Amino acid sequence: MMKILKSYGLITLGVFIYTLGWAAFIIPSKISGGGVSGAATLVYQSTGVPVWITYMLVNIVLLLFGIRALGKQYGVKIVYGASVTTFFFSLLQANISEPVVHEAFMAAVIGGVMSGIGVGLILMEGGSLGGTDIIASIIVKYKNYSPGKILLILDMSVILASYFVFHSVEAIVYAGVVMGVMSYVIDLMLTGRNASVQIFIFSEKHETIAKRICDETMRGVTILDGKGWYSKEEKKIIMLMVRKKEYTQILRIAKNEDSEAFISVASVMGVYGRGFDAIKL
Repeated sequence: MMKILKSYGLITLGVFIYTLGWAAFIIPSKISGGGVSGAATLVYQSTGVPVWITYMLVNIVLLLFGIRALGKQYGVKIVYGASVTTFFFSLLQANISEPVVHEAFMAAVIGGVMSGIGVGLILMEGGSLGGTDIIASIIVKYKNYSPGKILLILDMSVILASYFVFHSVEAIVYAGVVMGVMSYVIDLMLTGRNASVQIFIFSEKHETIAKRICDETMRGVTILDGKGWYSKEEKKIIMLMVRKKEYTQILRIAKNEDSEAFISVASVMGVYGRGFDAIKL
């Protein structure tokens, strides 16, 4: 139960950070972005209809299509995320009328960072803001298309449409900045969290170090045979893969056992298998 409450709490926090970025920086600065939030912003700038109303109506329609196409089990967290997003948009936009910063580029960057952090938290907990995610999920079910490409096309369509509202090329550029920064921050949060490193440890005390690593971190190690070219001495080398957040513990163990140990740490593109990521092909 506590795990579920924590998950929904983090989704709520993520939604708040996301909507605050839009309400305090992006919308008052007359900047758009991608997705339903961007489209709702364009409607607001054109007609004065609050963002939350358009956001809510569009998501209701999309959720109905999503449930019909993907099943009733689809999207408890999506319904929650879309509902809370609508609530925060209505609350924040009613209380924030002026941009926090008056330089459009800075507003785009800050808004993009906050949006990225918010969406990153939501995705980490398996949630969603609804919107274009639902469209992509429906299309992917029936057509062999990349969801990333579908979302890119939808976002670019909204960004290009901003020209007809603001009649400004700069508006398109700033909208692109919002989406670019947001995408970068999301990737940083999601990949950085699970990034892995490869560690090689050269030490005379390899047995002690290897045992402590296995006992204290529950990670497996591999002992490799090596030979120093200059010294012509046979060496034992510890090799292991760990998450980036774990490698400081490995370094501490190695240093405690052998202050003269030679250690190499390198980032890797991906590690697949038990204890790491599953291969999805």
